[in-house]
Formats: sequence, C-alpha cells, structure tokens
Amino acid sequence: MALTSEQRAEIEAQRNEPQLTSRPTVPAMEKLLFTPIEVLDHGFLRVVDYMGDDGAVVQAARVSYGRGTKKVSEDAGLIRYLMRHRHSTPFEMCEIKFHVKLPVFVARQWIRHRMASVNEYSARYSILDREFYLPALEQVASQSASNRQGRSKALDPETAERVLEILRRDASQCYDNYESMLDPEGTGLARELARMNLTLNTYTQWYWKIDLHNLMHFLALRADPHAQYEIRVYAEKMIELLHAWVPATAAAFEEYRRGAFTFSAGMLNVVRRRLAGEAVTQETSGLSKREWIEMSDILEPEA
Repeated sequence: MALTSEQRAEIEAQRNEPQLTSRPTVPAMEKLLFTPIEVLDHGFLRVVDYMGDDGAVVQAARVSYGRGTKKVSEDAGLIRYLMRHRHSTPFEMCEIKFHVKLPVFVARQWIRHRMASVNEYSARYSILDREFYLPALEQVASQSASNRQGRSKALDPETAERVLEILRRDASQCYDNYESMLDPEGTGLARELARMNLTLNTYTQWYWKIDLHNLMHFLALRADPHAQYEIRVYAEKMIELLHAWVPATAAAFEEYRRGAFTFSAGMLNVVRRRLAGEAVTQETSGLSKREWIEMSDILEPEA
C-alpha cells in the first residue's frame, strides 16, 4: 500500500482546508491538488503546488499586463509557435512541485535531470520504511542484445518467480540487518552508516520542483519507449497532469516534442534525394549504419 489510512486522512484534511488567493488557478488542477496517484507497488506521485497556467506562458511571451487574449485559439496558436521554434523562456514562467515516492534506483536516474529543486527524505536523520519495489512478473525480463541499458523479452514465469524470490529475500535480509545495526540496545550504529546496507529497490521520497520548460524536457526523455519502465510509468502519469494543468501547452508538447523526430542534416539530405526520385542506399547515403537504421525506423516503422 502506497499510503496509510492516517496519511490519507492528513491529505484529505489539507484538501478540505479553504484557501483564498488572487493568483490564477486551474480548476482541473485544484481538484487534483494533494491527491496521491499510485505508481508501481508502493510508490506515488502527487502535486503539492503549482504556479501559472497557459495564460502565464502567453503573458510572458507578449510581456503583457493581462493574461493571454480574449480568444483561446489565439493563445493556443502562440503556444504552438513557441513550442515549434523552441522559445523556452515563456514556459519557464510556470512551475510545479511534486511529492514523489519512488525506489532508490529510479531516483538515481531521475536526479540526473539537474534543472530542478529537490529535497529528499534523509536516511541520516530518519529510518526508512520497510518497503521494497518488486516488479510485476511480466516486467522480469532478460537483457537486450541490441540495447546495453535495456531489457528484452519477459523471462518464463518459473524463472521470473525465482528472480522475484531472490529480490524479496535479499531486500528483507538487508533490512533486517539494517534494523539490527540501528538497535540502540544492540550495535547502535549511526543511521548514516546503517543505510549503506539497504538495497536499491528500497523506497525513498522527495519533493521535486521544476519549471514547465524543464518538466517537458524530462517527460520527452522519460516517457519515451526506450526509457526504463519503472521511471516511464511516473512520466506517463505526469503527462496526464500536464494536460490538466496547461492543456494548450500539453497539446503542443505532444505535437512538436513527444510525437516528433529530429533529423540530422545528413538524414534530411537523404529524404530530399528520395523525394527527387533517387534510390538511396545506406552505402550511398553518407550515413553510418546506426544513423541509417534510426532514420529507417522513423520513416518505415513497419519495415
């Protein structure tokens, strides 16, 4: 279970506490504020605060006194222009703050996105909960032969069950030793040293605040099919929140970032030659074999 009944009651009390504000708010986000969205087996994601909306992006782009224009279509058109031409600073005027509970190994991937403010639960100060991520049976897969940092097909159920038992046993044993070393009546080891014994599938938590431009960069990378499943599921939930928060920006993001591809000058030259009727091969293209495969996967996905 991601949250205890006491934690849920605390969140509900916060949601029901009336707030007076003169700043712009988004009704769809107000309904979602503080609500935990469960991810993986014990993880969650929730919005604890946000600033700005689609109108704030338009306001910053035009440096206007008001919020956007009277026509939503005009605002959406400007946002699409900004996204299409990669004008990033207007999107930086909006910010969002998440409370995230996630496995340590996912956090180590996540933290590589440096353009954010992070405050993580301190295992030097507090004791981590006895909660470990164990993948679903269908996610226990073999190493990919073509991608050194990815997985391939799922293992057969019997082998996958053995793997899960190893993960479960090791995590439990390490946590037992962690508790034993912390025991003030026994070893009494400092928390900052005892935490070294915990496995990477142990859950941690943090507050993560980021502007809209850098959030979309994070989502473009981590919601990609090539991203690791365990971080991708968080990104996919965040994209749902993006559509609730800034629908016009989210639509432009889907069109020009998530659903788009970038071609190199060499790839573009190949496309032009093909359009002119030339039969271009990898050998005559000027592209490396890897570049050729990447371009072909985009242009001929069914091939």
